[in-house]
This record gives sequence, C-alpha cells and structure tokens, in this order.
Amino acid sequence: MLMPGGALGLTPEEALHGEQVARHLRGLISRAGGWIPFSTFMQSALYEPGLGYYATGRVHFGAGGDFVTAPELSPLFARCLAHQCVEILERTDGGDMVEFGAGSGRMALDLLTALERLRALPQRYRIVEVSAPLRARQQELFGGAPAMAARVEWLDAPPTETWHGVAIANEVVDALPVERFRIAGDGCEALGVAAEGDVFRFEPRPADAAFAAAVADLRTRLPDGLHDGYVSEWRPSLPAWIDAAGASLEHGVFLIADYGLPRTHFYHPSRDGGTLCGFYRNRRAESVLVRPGLQDLTAWVDFSALCDAAVTAGYAVAGFATQAHALAALGIDRELAALQQQAGERERYRFAQSAQTLMLPGEMGERFKLLALGRGVTGPLAAFSFRDLSSTL
Repeated sequence: MLMPGGALGLTPEEALHGEQVARHLRGLISRAGGWIPFSTFMQSALYEPGLGYYATGRVHFGAGGDFVTAPELSPLFARCLAHQCVEILERTDGGDMVEFGAGSGRMALDLLTALERLRALPQRYRIVEVSAPLRARQQELFGGAPAMAARVEWLDAPPTETWHGVAIANEVVDALPVERFRIAGDGCEALGVAAEGDVFRFEPRPADAAFAAAVADLRTRLPDGLHDGYVSEWRPSLPAWIDAAGASLEHGVFLIADYGLPRTHFYHPSRDGGTLCGFYRNRRAESVLVRPGLQDLTAWVDFSALCDAAVTAGYAVAGFATQAHALAALGIDRELAALQQQAGERERYRFAQSAQTLMLPGEMGERFKLLALGRGVTGPLAAFSFRDLSSTL
C-alpha cells in the first residue's frame, strides 16, 4: 500500500546488506550465462536465506515502514473477517484456522481476540511462516497475550494431515514470484535480468516453450487479445502454491485477500506496462531492480488465474468481492461504532480515518479483493451478501 514516506537514503548497514544481495544476484546471472528469468531475481531478492527481504527481519510494517497492510492499519479488518470465520466454523462443525504468511502477527492476534469475544475460538490457530525473523516477531507479539499464544502453533510448511475449518492468506499471493513478458508479433519475449557492471537491467530473450504456451493461451482468453509491445506479468507458481497450501483442507473455506483484478481487467489493453512494482519506506520505488533485498517486490493478482488453479486443485469459487463490499457486508459500521464507543477523541478519529482507507475506492476499497474458495462448503457466505463478483472471473 503506497503511503507518504521519508527520505530514501540508505544507512551504512543497509548499503552493506544491499551489496551482499547484489553480489549474490550477479553470481546467479554469471553462472546462468549472463541472464536469469525475472522470477529467479524476485525469488532471491525476497526469499534467499539470510539475504532476501522477507528472510532477514528487515520487513517494516505500518506507516513508518515500507508498506501498510489492512490489519496493520486498523483492527477493523480482522474484527470484520472474524464474523466470516465464525460462519465458516459453524458450517464445518468447528475446526482449525491456518494462516499463511502472517506478517507481524497482528491479524492473527486481532482475529483470535475477536473470535474469543464472539465465543467462537478455533481448536487451533496455525501459522505457516517460512521466514524465521517474521516468526520470531509474531511470537514476540503473542508473548504479550499468553492465553491466545497457547492456541497458536507455528509450522514451516502447510499441514499434511487432513483438517477442517478456515485457511487465510492476506497479501501473500502478490509476493509470489512472477515472470515478465512482452508481446512480440505472434509470440512473446521473456523479460529477464542481466547485469551491466553494478547495475541490473531488463533484457529480452525468446520465451521458452512453456512460457510462450502460457502467454499464447492467455491471449486466447482475452476479448481484445494483447497488442504488440504489451508488457505484463504471469505468475507460474500459482498452481503449485494453491495445491500445496490447500491440499490438506478437507472441509472448509480458503479466504484470500489481496490487490488484483479478474483476467480481462488485469490484461486490459490500457494496462500495457504491467503491475510489477517495488516499495521502499512507503514509497513506490523508481525501479524493481534497485536495492535488492531492501525493498518489497510485488505484482497484482490475476484472480481468474488463481481461481483456475484452485478449481483444478478441487476447490469451488464461493464468493468474490471488493474489500469495500466485503467489509460492509461483514458489519464494518457496527465494528467501528463499537471501537469508537470505548475510545478517546484521538483514537475515535484514527479509527474513522482507517475505516475510510479500508473502504474508499481511491484507497483500499476497490483495489483489494476478497476471494473465498470452498471445499465441501455450499451456500452463500456473508462477506458476499452485498455483491458477489464471481461472474467476472
């Protein structure tokens, strides 16, 4: 989420770390013959052990950090989502909750607090967290809430035994590595990364067979096709991710919240520069290739591709809505009133401001979506009672 930020100068520690990451990436490029796919660059810049942005504890959440997520902005998001979780847990006769990529842990703690108030705590709340520094941050947060911490388990990978209940991924899919492409006549080029001295740059290469086939298939699904020179992204890891994350959920709903669009809007002819961007200190970075390991890299989610992968994995689409419609349906006005009733004047103003950011079209309200994928759960869900956009997928 883009918010006003401060000066962008690196500290000496940041400069040293950035050079270590850049050296690692230059080594990858050299060993690969002078060029790597962008997905390899993004994977290393974000997740390389000891170096990547999410692997070193350098992630900064909130208004003073690199980006702001809905749960960090306000407890309103989790308090509303809790009502949807209650409905799902009732339909699955209780069960567990599993959250993927819990960030600072704030949403997990706020969700459990809200569920306790609603007398609907899950049997277990499991957090799948691959980042050791983020796991430590989450455990430190729960250290101040020992009663809730007793219900939480941390996992290195998705559970393998079958379970029932609610799975949640908030702003996870956008950070899965993407490939970048450019349409060239009847085919496409892969826009990978090369190094020129200390500078990284995009360099086109002919797409391999699998890459070219995926883009060709994409073009057949779009009413206007894709014009020559069109640049965008493709997320090849989606099928493997949804299959691994949701394979063991036998009966329940997978809730996925992120910024993105259905396929025809994502690849609209006017959106010919793609959605890939970087964020550093709450500013949009001038390039995704600078400050590797020090800035977040993200691309919007093609929710149609995500749904295709989910259906192949045995899920059914149970609802799709903008964040504004979902939060309205889940009672954000009621939750705001409850928070303000217990707050002082400054806090009341802060809660009101955060509600506007969550709901307004120019803020998070339309860019962010909520997708529900069901397995063995039928019938409408509360979050989509105002408006369900599933038909646009």
